[in-house]
Amino acid sequence: MQNREQILAMLTTILVDEFEIDADAITPDANLYEELDLDSIDAVDLVIKLQQLTGKKIQPDEFKSVRTVNDVVNAIEGLVKD
Repeated sequence: MQNREQILAMLTTILVDEFEIDADAITPDANLYEELDLDSIDAVDLVIKLQQLTGKKIQPDEFKSVRTVNDVVNAIEGLVKD
C-alpha cells in the first residue's frame, strides 16, 4: 500500500466487504455519512480495520474531520508515509 490508488482500492474493498456498500457508489468525493450511509459505529469499525491493515495507530482526532472517501485516503496516505 504505497500510493493513493492502492489506498483507494483497499478502502473500496473494505467498504464493499465489511459495510456492503455498492462499489459504484464509492468515489473520491462520496460523503461517508450522507451518500454511503455510514454511521458513527461504522466509522469506528472502519478505523479499526484500517489500523489492522496499516499496522499504524490512528488517533480518533485525525478522523473527526474525515467526511469523504478522499479524506480517508489522505489520512491513510499521511499515516503510511510516517
